[in-house]
Amino acid sequence: MAQQDGTEPAPVAGEHRTTTIEKGAFSAAHCTCGWRGPARRARSQARADATSHTDATG
Repeated sequence: MAQQDGTEPAPVAGEHRTTTIEKGAFSAAHCTCGWRGPARRARSQARADATSHTDATG
């Protein structure tokens, strides 16, 4: 899951939930485990970072 709108249930312990955060012209993926992806100019790349993280940890 690459984006959340705040209506999702609380994460289960050990479950990785990602979201993208925008700051100015940049987007970055963040996870409930504390992982953060690099700042990207392309939202699609930030979402791909999030997907790669959850695939690698899941």
